[in-house]
Amino acid sequence: MLVRHGESNWNELKLVQGQNNEATLNDRGREQAREAALRLRNQDFDAIMSSDLARTLETAQIIAPEIELTITTTSALRERSFGDFEGRPLGEMTPSLSGIENHVVVDDKAHPKNGESLLELWLRVGSFVESLREQRRDQRLLLVTHGGTIHALRAYCAGEAPLHHYWYRVENCSVWTVE
Repeated sequence: MLVRHGESNWNELKLVQGQNNEATLNDRGREQAREAALRLRNQDFDAIMSSDLARTLETAQIIAPEIELTITTTSALRERSFGDFEGRPLGEMTPSLSGIENHVVVDDKAHPKNGESLLELWLRVGSFVESLREQRRDQRLLLVTHGGTIHALRAYCAGEAPLHHYWYRVENCSVWTVE
């Protein structure tokens, strides 16, 4: 299962977060994480893994006691890097930078300066999925991560390339199932 982190101060300000680690959960985000923890507490997970960025790690730290597991962090679950664009208003992110237009990936190689393309994100999470298949094949995992990473994980696991992928909204602390 996948969980997106709770609302952060940068979500609230509508700033591009990416891999910037200044974004932290706000009070609403902590409450969302507590609610997610209650929804997940009767699940039978073998492990909880989290992105190592502060907003996801704090979300995982709220969830972990409810499912009685210790968190393993990994940079493989980080959000897509937006490079020099991180911290800027989300409304300034154009399709030529994001690769997304009208909620559809139109250019999987587009990226902001010093940032990561959607194809690079998809390849990064794909490598992570393959390592999980080798090392944790029969385990039921809870992965606490980011919206873009959830898109990439779901597409990779479904055998879909990022180009032409529909880019739907991934709500804070929403829970997604992946086989």
